Amino acid sequence: MSQRYRITRSLKETGNVQDMTLDECKQLFATKPDFEYTSVFTVKGTESTMSIEGDFFMWSYGEAKIPFRLYSGDLYVAVSNEAVVPKMIEIASELEADIVEG
Repeated sequence: MSQRYRITRSLKETGNVQDMTLDECKQLFATKPDFEYTSVFTVKGTESTMSIEGDFFMWSYGEAKIPFRLYSGDLYVAVSNEAVVPKMIEIASELEADIVEG
């Protein structure tokens, strides 16, 4: 089972907290060759397929595609593989944001 994490600026103690914007995230992830933006995330199961609309930055890790989803000014990612942790920390650092569980 995977845990979900939120990359957020809402915990910053400065008075001028700004949500992450789609443009800001697109600029950051465009500098990373292992990420690709998509507005639909499709999950294929053995018996069905589900598509979710939103702003997703898909990280290619080997054969896996791991979604970082921008939602309401925060990025969300599920840690289903240990390799996600350092990547999540890298992204949070570059966005000057904190990581919280949930």
